[in-house]
Amino acid sequence: MTRKYFGTDGVRGRVGLAPITPDFVMRLGYAAGKVLAAKQSAAERPAVLIGKDTRISGYMLESALEAGLSAAGVDVLLVGPMPTPAVAYLTRALRLSAGIVISASHNPYDDNGIKFFSGNGAKLPDETERAIERELERPLKCMTSARLGKARRVDDAAGRYIEFCKSTFPSHLHLRGMRVVVDCANGAAYHIAPHVFHELGADVITVGTDPDGFNINNLVGATSPQALQMAVKRDQADLGIALDGDGDRLVMIDGSGKLYGGDQLLYVIARHLRKHGELKGGVVGTQMTNLGFEHALAKLKIPFARARVGDRYVLEMLLKRGWQVGGENSGHIISLDKHTTGDGIVSALLVLRALVENKTTLAKATGPVTLYPQVLVNVEIKKRFDITRHRGIQQAVTAAERDLADKGRVLLRASGTEPVIRVMVEGKSQSGVKGWAEAIAGAVRRAAGVERTSA
Repeated sequence: MTRKYFGTDGVRGRVGLAPITPDFVMRLGYAAGKVLAAKQSAAERPAVLIGKDTRISGYMLESALEAGLSAAGVDVLLVGPMPTPAVAYLTRALRLSAGIVISASHNPYDDNGIKFFSGNGAKLPDETERAIERELERPLKCMTSARLGKARRVDDAAGRYIEFCKSTFPSHLHLRGMRVVVDCANGAAYHIAPHVFHELGADVITVGTDPDGFNINNLVGATSPQALQMAVKRDQADLGIALDGDGDRLVMIDGSGKLYGGDQLLYVIARHLRKHGELKGGVVGTQMTNLGFEHALAKLKIPFARARVGDRYVLEMLLKRGWQVGGENSGHIISLDKHTTGDGIVSALLVLRALVENKTTLAKATGPVTLYPQVLVNVEIKKRFDITRHRGIQQAVTAAERDLADKGRVLLRASGTEPVIRVMVEGKSQSGVKGWAEAIAGAVRRAAGVERTSA
């Protein structure tokens, strides 16, 4: 059974259009509550924590989820705006049945989504999501009044999470003397991240900490780092740290304004852990991870494996192999000795630890990684589209792979969060990979019967 509503990161879409409507989200809450309740013993009352980012639609969807869960007999704990990894942490720390995040991560404000964490703070396995979808097909039958769930607010959630983040940084180290610009994307970490770095000693300057419900990810944050780059240069900062709207993604900027993405930051973390004998096993990346990163790890004799795109699949492979560290080039980084999921703040602290202990800079720490040029083109589609069934697409891919040989890669995949086909071509020649990416994207566009593409 394929999942009808769940993508690689929960249920996501445009607010007001199916499935992100109040009635569906209420039924989703009820279905999730029924599945969770079935896993509890008769003596236990299931309880779920709900957090959200700063989108205006979060109020509406939070109320809908609360109603559905209550109707299923599940208690609800509300924490308001809170980073996705904070919800994972608090769910585990408070010994709850599950955690729910209302967020569309790096998407514009008029999108939103619902994603779930299990009681141990990990993304729900595919089978549990399928069970929720099966429950969605059944009628909603409200519990009797005596068995309805209750709701309450957790007032100290932010403070709990700030202390957790600080605990992942060695107690004998500090950030005093370091000027850092922190960009929170006008998202869920706006009232969290600046305090973490300040309380560890840094002189903190903020960007993207004035959410109004509409400006999340708007020209700020990990997906739009230009504002951070300008602030770092303007304020003569040592570093810039950019998160995305829900706080699980990280990119960094050095004092010169140079951008460092997920692959480079993951290399700094893995190399430092290896140097101190703290790296367990190898490193997991994804199909999108740059070849240059893989080659740099090989020189250190660190094993490397690729998972499907999506941090949930990185986590699955880490657990399967018994490894510790992995991530995506988009900036989702997981370090299982620190957290159960990707965490932008914790990842930044892991990088800062490496820089402070080695008394080095980002430029020097990432020097051994020579990234291959990588071109990504998103081809918008109107409906589900099977790229394997079209000869023209396969011919274009075959021609590109023959030309690139063992010095490049081609990857085509359907996005799990947007109605697009992603075309990625990687190789040593920028002009070469751009040409092949455009050629393959053109073949996809013709086969899908659409005209518009976006890079």
